[in-house]
Amino acid sequence: MGKIMTAIGLMSGTSMDGIDVALLRTDGDRLVERGPADGYAYEAGFRDRLKQGLNEAKSITSRKQRPGSLTALEQDLTLRHAEAIEAFLKKNNISRENVDVIGFHGQTVLHRPDEALTVQIGDGSLLARETGIDVVYDMRANDMEHGGQGAPLIPAYHAALARGAAATAALVAPVVFVNIGGISNLTFIGADDGLVAYDSGPGNTLIDQWVEAHAGIPFDQGGMIASEGAVLPDLAQRYLLNPFFSATTRRSLDRNDFAPPQGLDASLEDGARTLVYVTAAAIVKSARHLPATPRTYIVCGGGRLNPVIMRDLASEAKIHGADVLAAEAVGFNGDSMEAEAWAYLAVRSLEGLPLTYPGTTGVRRPVSGGTLARGSRRSETA
Repeated sequence: MGKIMTAIGLMSGTSMDGIDVALLRTDGDRLVERGPADGYAYEAGFRDRLKQGLNEAKSITSRKQRPGSLTALEQDLTLRHAEAIEAFLKKNNISRENVDVIGFHGQTVLHRPDEALTVQIGDGSLLARETGIDVVYDMRANDMEHGGQGAPLIPAYHAALARGAAATAALVAPVVFVNIGGISNLTFIGADDGLVAYDSGPGNTLIDQWVEAHAGIPFDQGGMIASEGAVLPDLAQRYLLNPFFSATTRRSLDRNDFAPPQGLDASLEDGARTLVYVTAAAIVKSARHLPATPRTYIVCGGGRLNPVIMRDLASEAKIHGADVLAAEAVGFNGDSMEAEAWAYLAVRSLEGLPLTYPGTTGVRRPVSGGTLARGSRRSETA
């Protein structure tokens, strides 16, 4: 067993709704002790700036470029993460002296795996200075430098959770973790912790874009809008017949790889309902590329809070003899799992352990990754 560390993970995902913060005590291997977690929402104006940043990032051709407003946006994003850390420490009465490392994801503004290019804005050195705590950041780049897709990175943590769950819950194998964030991804836990993972298709992004464009709200809370609509088969098949699902090689997705429908394609309710179905059907369709048919799906991420998604996913999975469980049903926190993963990966990075594997990102061999920024080790207690 390696050194046991206390780590904080920070995640700002493709939905761009805010920052998830989670504390973990771990050796970066088999020991996982989950601590408190919380979320800190972005204000509407900052979300608008992030969306503008996505457009400006389209011109990037190398990882260090920050065209347009991206330099200022990166600084402001980092300072918001520092504020979230301060609020989290204070709320949970945690001394910064007792935190060994922060795992900092940043905000993905461009992801082009076919060009070996991924860009997450977020200044790890600035965050380390602001918090006084060591920061590990930019954890995707080394994977791409060794032939990987740069995503998904969470499977190593899923494997650690599965080991613990197997001892406490009667899960029927094979078990697959499903993360329904802006993009959905799968992690297949095979024999001897063998991992296969990949993006499975659009998650919440299309639904969020649709309801924001046509109802002026950032997301369909509780699936209320979708519950009033009907699935439009032709529109659904337009997405599900995308070559992404039939390609022999799995690839990671950028949020722009699938575009929302046009305004005349559907009513507000029917469009939301159809995109919910696409989210669920894409998961089961992509699961056909796994080594074996899943028997248990464990669902985390914001999508599990949409009961229409969960019903559709349960219906699609049942056809293949599989059950669908929300993360909480097996003792996990579906909101904080990605943030927990970034804490876990930060410790693995410090220990030189692999973050990615050939079966998860297509990297040529298991590799570690991440850049370390040293904090000043402030002595005061938050």
